[in-house]
Amino acid sequence: MTERNITRRQWMGVTAGALAATSMGGAAVGESLKRPNILLLMSDQHRGDCLGVDGNEAIVTPNLDRIAREGARFRHAYTCVPSCTPARAALLTGLGPWRNGMLGYSKVAEKYAKEKPRMLGEAGYRTCAIGKCHYHPQRNGHGYHQLILDESGRVRDPGFLSDYRAWFKSMAPDLNPDATGVGWNDYRGRPYVLPEELHPTRWTGDVAVNYIKEHSGEAPFFLKVSFARPHSPYDAPQRFYDLYRDRAIPERFLGDWCARYAPRSWEADNIWHGDVGPEETRRSREGYYGNVTFIDEQVGRILAALEEKQQLENTLILFVADHGDMLGDHHHWRKTYAYEGSARIPFLARWPKGMTAGPRGQVRPEPVELRDVLPTFLDAAGIGGGEDLDGKSILPLLDGNGADWRAFIDLEHDICYDKSNHWSAATDGKTKYIFNAYDGGEMLFDLVNDPGECVNLAGQAEHAGLLAEWQDKLASHLRERGDAWVKDGRLQLRLESMLHSPHYPG
Repeated sequence: MTERNITRRQWMGVTAGALAATSMGGAAVGESLKRPNILLLMSDQHRGDCLGVDGNEAIVTPNLDRIAREGARFRHAYTCVPSCTPARAALLTGLGPWRNGMLGYSKVAEKYAKEKPRMLGEAGYRTCAIGKCHYHPQRNGHGYHQLILDESGRVRDPGFLSDYRAWFKSMAPDLNPDATGVGWNDYRGRPYVLPEELHPTRWTGDVAVNYIKEHSGEAPFFLKVSFARPHSPYDAPQRFYDLYRDRAIPERFLGDWCARYAPRSWEADNIWHGDVGPEETRRSREGYYGNVTFIDEQVGRILAALEEKQQLENTLILFVADHGDMLGDHHHWRKTYAYEGSARIPFLARWPKGMTAGPRGQVRPEPVELRDVLPTFLDAAGIGGGEDLDGKSILPLLDGNGADWRAFIDLEHDICYDKSNHWSAATDGKTKYIFNAYDGGEMLFDLVNDPGECVNLAGQAEHAGLLAEWQDKLASHLRERGDAWVKDGRLQLRLESMLHSPHYPG
């Protein structure tokens, strides 16, 4: 048995003992061995390559980079169904799409048998969600003791008013929160026209900082801070546009396969594909990058608040996103695609002292997904119940124990925008295979040598063996779904939508 494994077992024994106590202070252990606070930081529509530590020299993310340097970064992190609500269902339940029931963009089910905030709350955590949840109904807390919401102007329930909009109305009754004039799925970038203090990113940071400063009592907290940006509108304050005006923002990827997506999908500004030209794409990226850096500033304030409360070293921190944003790559916009810009996300972890003996500053190669967040939190808190979930705790990986980790991760999205946008995929972060369920088209990418997915290898004879290998991997994963998905070992066309699997509650 290695010293690393002993440390891990000691940690689990302590957290289990602390869980049995009536409060954090009730365990007969040292101060550093209390049950950890758990902080889930997330942003909306945040590409995996939009972090300085990911090798992007243009983007300014010192605080997110700090989390990675003082913890770990998972290089091959994905969202299995890359749009808002199915991604959040995986995050909520620890289940993949077939078992949580959401195969595309739909309403998060009203209740699941196991839900992250409910499980942590029942185990003695004080639970709070700040920012965007995108649940149904909109005030459905899924076990959170407190919801403080920013839902980006969405009104899905009669009389709903988000806490951010209510606050905005009280602070600036004569102003319009949407005065910048770009929409929620707009490809255009424009500087925020109102005082920066009114921006939802600043509000979310303020509320999170205040929550940490005011948190008291002996119960540990589980806090989710969910920023509604960098999702469009790409409306960073002017100072961020100034910051990025002369920076070498990466140009869009244009593959040898994407010419058919150059025409605009429609004439509105919420297109899902279309070549808007390099200048407009650059302007969009300036706003998007600015939104990321604005969020990074708030993350820095949150870390500072934890340090001020002397809680940083007693808090497990994860930073993730629900999905990415194509930003004009291959003439695509928004999300719901298998491509890296849409499906790969940031996934960072920083742990309390003593939780693992693994080195800080790790870059992990294993493919991880949002379904792994809930099992990780249950593991860190010493709570059972994660054994039958699809996700797995990442904490053993930090100790170097990844021998039995999954070999690849599954990806999919039901019909969205157009019947032709309907696919299943699989990737290990080094190779990606995509099967188009509408027409049977296939794509195969070498992500090591072609991270921008510019060359489709599926039609090249020299890669036929690799293509067959990945066809078999995906077919093996989907076989349990029946003949409509896989028949005689072959992937099947699916011309009709199947938005929910039979496991969708209700």
